[in-house]
This record gives sequence, structure tokens and C-alpha cells, in this order.
Amino acid sequence: MKLTLGFSPCPNDTFIFDALVNGKINTGGLSFEVVLEDVQTLNQWAIEGRLDVSKVSYGALPLMLPHYIALQSGGALGKGVGPLLISAQPAQPGSSILHMDDYTIAIPGENTTAHLLFSLAFPNAKKKIFKIFNEIEDFLLNAPPSSGPTAGVIIHENRFTYQKRGLFKLMDLGSYWENKTGYPIPLGGIVTRRSFDPAIQSKINTLIRQSAEYASGNYPLLPPYVKQHAQEMEEEVMRRHIDLYVNQYSIDLGADGRKAVQQFIEIYRQEKNTQEVKNNIFVTI
Repeated sequence: MKLTLGFSPCPNDTFIFDALVNGKINTGGLSFEVVLEDVQTLNQWAIEGRLDVSKVSYGALPLMLPHYIALQSGGALGKGVGPLLISAQPAQPGSSILHMDDYTIAIPGENTTAHLLFSLAFPNAKKKIFKIFNEIEDFLLNAPPSSGPTAGVIIHENRFTYQKRGLFKLMDLGSYWENKTGYPIPLGGIVTRRSFDPAIQSKINTLIRQSAEYASGNYPLLPPYVKQHAQEMEEEVMRRHIDLYVNQYSIDLGADGRKAVQQFIEIYRQEKNTQEVKNNIFVTI
């Protein structure tokens, strides 16, 4: 059985999926056609039901549940791993950054965890623009003064590069979530088709878990597959990326991880004032 599988070219994803897609584990008759795309594209495709298995943002999961069910392995959760709100100008001493009404804020995709976390912290911010995550630093650095104050929400490797480019952190949106809820931050997870037989869903989950365990068990070895798709990223940044986003939650969500994702679902229900979201979120394993 051949399945389409979508994930991003970011080091944590290629690290987790390397063993699965490159024949390092026994896939038991399943094969995968890999599609590498940025997370916003994958989110949109999941809303449309295009791929069989896909990495997605947990912040957009409620929109996908008609087509998909979430796996319990392969995702990115944790503490201290959330998006950062940054600007080309440092926060002024004594000023409050809790009033973002006058800012134009660049966000890495509308249907993303980063957008949900920003909206949770700044529900009244209206001047949002949506960009691919790796375009946000350039947007802040090149924005003309006449456009007014700007800020951006950064994810992935930009967490490690923004200071080198002369940008400044205004807020850690992940810490805001952790302080508010006490849960780890559910950044991204893996979904598979709800229409698949439960045995196939469980098998896919098991294979992704085995792939993540294989990668973690051989670390600090950095597979060529990771380097191949990291473009010009320095190896130190690749490793920091993996160290930050690949952890025990990538092997299995566990009770805390499931509760964190369910909290996202509840926030969505409250914001949209709807109960029309499926309750059976996770594959049974």
C-alpha cells in the first residue's frame, strides 16, 4: 500500500522521518511518496484532504478533523520551544508590548499554531499579514519607517538566527502559553486519513514512532537526509533545531501531550463559539 506523506524540510521533520522514508526500518508492506512543503501549505492541503499522512500545525487541527485523525507519534511539543514575537526595534524601557493595535504583525501562515498563540496573547491585534516563515526577518528589516511599527512571529530555525541579524525579542509566546495553561506547547503533529481502517492508522503511528526512535537512538549522528534538505543552514543550527523540537513527545504524546492538544481544541471552540468539532481526536494505539 502506497501512501502520500507530507512534512517540512526542517531538520526536526527530516530527522524524524529519515528512517521511515529511506528504508532504515521495516515498513511492513507500506511505502510512502514524500512531499516536502512549508507547514502553511501542508495545513491548507490537510483542510482540503489532499494527502494520506501529513505534518500539520496543531493550531489548525480543528479545521482538519472532518478528514483526519491525529497520530500520537512524530509531533513537536515541549516547553521553551514556542514562537517568538520579535521586532527590528527593542522594546522601550517601561513600555508595554501588550498593546499591539498599531503594529503590522507578520505571522507564518493563517492556519498555524503560531497564529493561534499570538491571537491568544493579543486578541485585539488586527493588522496581520501572513508570510512564509523564512520571509519574516527580511520583512522586519526592510519595512520603511513610513509603514509604522512592525513585529513578526518567528518559528523554526529563525529562533536561532534573529539576534545575529540585529532583531529583538519582544515576547516568548510559548512561555505565555505555558504560564497560562501549565501544558507543553503543541506546535505540530501528524495526521492520517480518518477513513483508513483503524489497523492501518495504528500501523502508520507505529512506523513513525519506530522512525523517531531510530533517529533518537543514533543521535548525535546527523543523517545525510537532514543535511540535504537544510539548504545552507549551519550544522550547529541543525542540531539546535533537533535538540529543541525532538523529544519524548515526538516518540509518544503521553497524557500531558494529549491534554495540551485538547486544550487547543477547546480554545478554538470558545473563539468560534461552536461545538462542531469532532471529539475523537487521536488514533487508538
